[in-house]
Amino acid sequence: MNTHQHKQQETDCCGNPAPKIDIILWGSILVIAVSMLANFLAGDSFPLWLGTFSGSVTDLFSKMWWGLTLGIFFVSILGKVPQTFVMKILGDGDKFSGVFRAAAGGILLDLCSHGILLVGMQLYKKGASIGQVMAFLIASPWNSFSLTLILWALIGFWWMMTFLILSFVIAIISGLIFNKCIAKGILPKNPNSFEPQDDFNFWFEAKKGLKATKFNKDFFASMLIDGISGSKMIVKWLFFGVVLASLIRTFVPTDYFTQFFGPTLAGLGLTIIAATIIEVCSEGSTPIGADLLTRAGAPGNSFAFLMTGVSTDYTEIMVLKETTGSWKIALFLPLITVPQVILLGWILNNIG
Repeated sequence: MNTHQHKQQETDCCGNPAPKIDIILWGSILVIAVSMLANFLAGDSFPLWLGTFSGSVTDLFSKMWWGLTLGIFFVSILGKVPQTFVMKILGDGDKFSGVFRAAAGGILLDLCSHGILLVGMQLYKKGASIGQVMAFLIASPWNSFSLTLILWALIGFWWMMTFLILSFVIAIISGLIFNKCIAKGILPKNPNSFEPQDDFNFWFEAKKGLKATKFNKDFFASMLIDGISGSKMIVKWLFFGVVLASLIRTFVPTDYFTQFFGPTLAGLGLTIIAATIIEVCSEGSTPIGADLLTRAGAPGNSFAFLMTGVSTDYTEIMVLKETTGSWKIALFLPLITVPQVILLGWILNNIG
């Protein structure tokens, strides 16, 4: 076979490159679809492990679908917002105020960790600094308004407020450290960044842009297409995470973690390891984290589980790597945040 014939086989009938099948994406979708169907048809004839696995997949997917849907919705909106507007809202990404705004936005935006990840990566594409993106992601995972209320009900107001404030502090400190690493050339700068014009009038330009926009069927159709397209890479890892988390739920009982992870250094260390292994959405991690406080009597472990479940989350690390094109940026997330979490977790265990 000559080279010309070989190239022809790699293209479709129109001469375009033949699409490659994403095994992780479509494999995960197939497993999730079959598992949810099996859970719907569950009967006594099903093996116990299959019932547990299919139930876990259904449970996780039922908890994350709304956050994922809202995430795609916000991505589609951000895709229509000019870069200048986004950067004007976030402020100077190299300054404390810009990192503070990003962290505050992460807390106030009512999305689960999966939806937040979608929006965070879109902010990176719009030009937010690495420090702002990290502050946004670190502050937000369990800190959406609805989950904060749930955590309040599970562990009480004062512990909830303590966790909220400490996570906000870690987000800001980590964002500033990332920006310092960028300034020193340790990490690569966001190639999408730019400096907005000083004379840019936000409200005048916003009104002008809204008047010029035709909110018709084509506009909303393009929003939907752009939102799905922009989220495809992240959805792949989220779906794979559902499959992996369900396998862990099936073969590693959650009670094991809540019974043996007490308020000791060993318990704190095992909590970090468990949070790294268990891939769950913020809705799934919140009740587990609450159990570590109420049942294991370890507030520091509870805080560490909630925080490092995202800082060491392989989905977030892989998405950061693919979005930024840098393994260093992705791996610096746990490198910078985990020591802070361990220190604060140890303090909470000793004063709790």
